[in-house]
Amino acid sequence: MGRSERDAVGAGERLYAAAEAVAGDHGRAVEAVRAALRPICDTAVEQALDAIPVARLKDVTEGRLRLGDVERGGFSSVREVLDAGAYRLRQIPGVGQRTADQVVAAARQISEAVRETVAVHIDVDRPEPRTTALVMALHVLVEASPDARRAVDAAAALSERLGPLLAEAGPAAGRLRMLLAGRAGRARALEAVAEVGRLTGEAVRAGTPELLAQASVDLLRGTPSEAAAWVDFELRSAEYYSLLAEISGRGPDTAAAEGHLPGEVAARVRDQTLDDTRRKVSLRGYQAFGARFALAQRRVILGDEMGLGKTIQAIAALAHLSAEGRSHFLVVCPASVLINWTREIEARSRLRAISLHGPDRQEAFADWKSRGGVGVTTFDALRGFPVPGAGELGMLVVDEAHYVKNPKTRRAQAVTAWSGRCERVLFMTGTPMENRVAEFRSLVGILQPELAEAVGDREGVTGSQAFRKAVAPVYLRRNQQDVLTELPALQHTDEWEELSASDEDAYREAVLAGNFMAMRRAAYACPEKSAKLIRLREIVADAAENGLKVVVFSAFRDVLDAVVDALDGARSESGGRVFGPLSGSVPPARRQRLVDEFAAVPGHAVLVAQIEAAGVGLNMQAASVVIICEPQIKPTIEHQAVARAHRMGQVRPVRVHRLLTTRGVDERMVEMLKNKTRLFDAYARRSAVAESTPDAVDVSDTAMARRIVEEEQARLGTGRAEPTGHP
Repeated sequence: MGRSERDAVGAGERLYAAAEAVAGDHGRAVEAVRAALRPICDTAVEQALDAIPVARLKDVTEGRLRLGDVERGGFSSVREVLDAGAYRLRQIPGVGQRTADQVVAAARQISEAVRETVAVHIDVDRPEPRTTALVMALHVLVEASPDARRAVDAAAALSERLGPLLAEAGPAAGRLRMLLAGRAGRARALEAVAEVGRLTGEAVRAGTPELLAQASVDLLRGTPSEAAAWVDFELRSAEYYSLLAEISGRGPDTAAAEGHLPGEVAARVRDQTLDDTRRKVSLRGYQAFGARFALAQRRVILGDEMGLGKTIQAIAALAHLSAEGRSHFLVVCPASVLINWTREIEARSRLRAISLHGPDRQEAFADWKSRGGVGVTTFDALRGFPVPGAGELGMLVVDEAHYVKNPKTRRAQAVTAWSGRCERVLFMTGTPMENRVAEFRSLVGILQPELAEAVGDREGVTGSQAFRKAVAPVYLRRNQQDVLTELPALQHTDEWEELSASDEDAYREAVLAGNFMAMRRAAYACPEKSAKLIRLREIVADAAENGLKVVVFSAFRDVLDAVVDALDGARSESGGRVFGPLSGSVPPARRQRLVDEFAAVPGHAVLVAQIEAAGVGLNMQAASVVIICEPQIKPTIEHQAVARAHRMGQVRPVRVHRLLTTRGVDERMVEMLKNKTRLFDAYARRSAVAESTPDAVDVSDTAMARRIVEEEQARLGTGRAEPTGHP
């Protein structure tokens, strides 16, 4: 055997060792999570069993157990029975060996069922040692993902193939061993050496050694401090809960996660691969299934309930197609969410996002046609672009697809024309299909005309299984209560908008005057043309579709008045009663009555409130959607306001939408206040004084206002005026 063979074996052994190291590091990180989770689950199970009366043991045995003597013996809960065990139960007069064994067996059966379904809730406002240990253990995996996941998968594949080959190639390590191996053994060894060399070469060309090395570094990095882990958890709680569900095995019911699709459709979707090399974030199981559904079924409607991450599912499908070699994609959406789409694409994938909107959209379109990427445009702008040739577009994504439910509109006709030239089309809408069969059929008709013809009115009865089965090839919907088993406490979304022309004029006047407060509310100066109010009405309408209550916060009374007027004018669209504005001039007793009346209304309603007047002391857990009209000077004001809805008694996850505008005061305020250091301080300095005095960790308001005014005057070339309107 020559040197080249020895070198090939050596390289293979080093790669194998690296793969084994990554697998070991990852396994230890996962076991650390399980070890931290175990005592929390044990406590949750014990508390649940404490609340289950002994009489429920009869249900397990279909009423055959006689429990009167056990109850008279002082045992009232299932947990007490388990703690006692069969021996102590036999000491009760009238309880024999058989009864004691049956009672304990039934209690264990209930305990196992509870353990399988118990949900772990991590309370960010009340950290305690066990939840802190869990968050820190999860942090290691969250920080390393998703590249670590790819490294672990690659390591497993390499270990499985290289292990046996290296053993077979063993004789090639030395001349004496080759001589002793015999002719057949030497032949096998040389074949194994060649295969080891081939696998090692493939891995080097794919960058696998670097991937494994980086994963080991990430998995061994650890957590800087408890406070830093809690800060990261608050910022990325969805990723933590996703990993927790995966590791604990307590994910949602499979049928619910798959939208209760018929078996043959679900099986086809499961068989669809999903490449994550061009995606930067991990997916929950139901989200991965949604992306696979879009890929496998090709022309579909994703109808998940609001808050389940339809956007990331679409991005995952685009990233997969990009990894397969497709270069051009298009997203069509309302103007109010165009900026969010471009930011989400850039933040969550390695795809290039380009806005095809505004006065330069034709030049941007030409650049997109030439260089590729994900073009993001509006329904109105789409009409001005030439329809692509067959096969040019990898996928067309239409957000808020109910905008094209009327086939007679020009926007629907433009979307239909583009859809007809695309092999893959994904419509997204959170509006349920029930009671809207004609509109739903119209959307299906764009995607699969033959299926739309087959869906008749008789299948459209609410909840009809026949209708579900008929539309299964094209429609997937999941609800929060079915797939978010832990009901994540908070979902924050920054809604970025571009100032309208009238907004821009009002903003320039405020900057010229050096009026910081006027700059902050300039986006509402002309309510009928306000970009923020347009988006606010859309969010409220979406909440109304799902029967959710909304609370709207602003620091400014005139903004609240504009919100009330806008929602009153849109009452026919969203329905629901509007309460408020609740401001500092409203007596405290009246404030509480407003909140009580808001909570008592069945279904959708909106409460409009001044953030400092209503952000403290009032419980608004009836609301599960919070809209903040502008960024606040003190982050603690926002936190306290959100906490009015996010508190004990809240049965739904709270979704927080903060309305922001680009290239102005909002963007500068967010840049100054969003850094993790401030949030870190809020946790690291937790104390009775800090809790009662929220301003303790805030920066100088006046200095920040002055700096922003001066920078905006310089940017807009309006000259220097003495800043007014103190924060």
